[in-house]
Amino acid sequence: MSTSLPKSYFDRVYAGDADPWKFALSSYEKSKYEATLAALPRQRYASVFEAGCSIGVLTGMLARRCDSLLAVDASEAPLEMARARLADQPQVVFSQAWLPRDWPETGRFDLILLSELLYYLQPDDVSAMAELSAKSLQIGGDLVLVHWRPKAEPPFPMDGDSATRCFIQAIESQVRLVHADCNDDYRLEVWRRL
Repeated sequence: MSTSLPKSYFDRVYAGDADPWKFALSSYEKSKYEATLAALPRQRYASVFEAGCSIGVLTGMLARRCDSLLAVDASEAPLEMARARLADQPQVVFSQAWLPRDWPETGRFDLILLSELLYYLQPDDVSAMAELSAKSLQIGGDLVLVHWRPKAEPPFPMDGDSATRCFIQAIESQVRLVHADCNDDYRLEVWRRL
């Protein structure tokens, strides 16, 4: 059975490169972020949770559309960059968290964003993330899943398609699909809490 990638994996990746996936410079990432924001059913959200925020590029875009935003990442190095990037956005709070273990215990969110995260986890942890998301998402709140589809190097516990299916299978009776966009590179889905 596969295991979730350890926190030390991300610490090593960021030690070697402050922006290892080129979130700040990539035209692919920019296009994906724009598609993600365009897929959001509401123009504004009261309380947002972003898991796996990295250096805060997408976080900055989300910040313009919410009253409060909790953004977490497993590694402290990208969080330092994210805090500096959004120092002028008091509605954004950053915290180090290893998910699903460190899922926020307080707060209910009307938007939860899980982008490029689930395939780092083994199936039991993906199911746990789904159950925690359902418990933390307000009735009528939106859940956004965005994940890379091709095989990635090094091999991860799951690919984006499998991780997304595993996640939705764990909570399918509690959500309904309101938007789906799938291309060769990534899948983007928005689910609403029933």
